[in-house]
Amino acid sequence: MQSSDWPPRHSETLRELHAMGLSYGDIAKEINFKFKMAYTRNAVLGRAKRMGLVRPERPKDRGPKFKTRNEQRRVGCHTESVIQARPKAERTEPVQLRCVGISPRLISFDNLEPGDCRYPYGGDRDDEPITFCGHPRQPGSPYCTPHFHLTRNPEGSVERPPAAVVLRLVAAA
Repeated sequence: MQSSDWPPRHSETLRELHAMGLSYGDIAKEINFKFKMAYTRNAVLGRAKRMGLVRPERPKDRGPKFKTRNEQRRVGCHTESVIQARPKAERTEPVQLRCVGISPRLISFDNLEPGDCRYPYGGDRDDEPITFCGHPRQPGSPYCTPHFHLTRNPEGSVERPPAAVVLRLVAAA
């Protein structure tokens, strides 16, 4: 249906049901029941947007479902829908980050030398480049000594047991 096919009474009913907080699917059912029409949910949604009746996204947990007038008539009761207030989000304490007391050289990946620390910095935002510490690294580690200790478990390093190594002899060709 075209937007000009909506009679003013249908549009006014749409506005009233939207103000009650019904979903677009339930609004379509109500209008179809009241005016003996066959509007789809998408037709109602499109008409509501053209009328400027847009609401913010619904939370994932919607709580109790509203009963339409048609559903209330079927069960024979006339109850009013109750809108529950969203619970306030609990405030959490910020995470305490561990840091080291060195100033990184902030070298790009292209300019890293084989013996430079590869501890990354940046890249938290889309436009922020990722750079690396660049200080001389500890033997056997990709990091310098302060970053090596930063990446280890502060409560006490738990050594993993060595894995079993399976060697297989292959005949030389």
